[in-house]
Amino acid sequence: MNDTTTRTYAVPGISCDHCKQAIESGVSTVDGVVDVAVDIDAKLVTVSGGDDLAIRAVIDDAGYDVA
Repeated sequence: MNDTTTRTYAVPGISCDHCKQAIESGVSTVDGVVDVAVDIDAKLVTVSGGDDLAIRAVIDDAGYDVA
């Protein structure tokens, strides 16, 4: 199954380009993810595809909480 659902996660700890790079590089490794974008100002992570729980786990493993 090819799930290309787009989800947006509020991640209040995003504050800089390092945060953006850490989250984007981690989330992009989740099986099924076709796109990931981090908006530093809005503190949002938008992900197309992939498993919700796996994405949340990777963001958590990178040191950020999903609100």
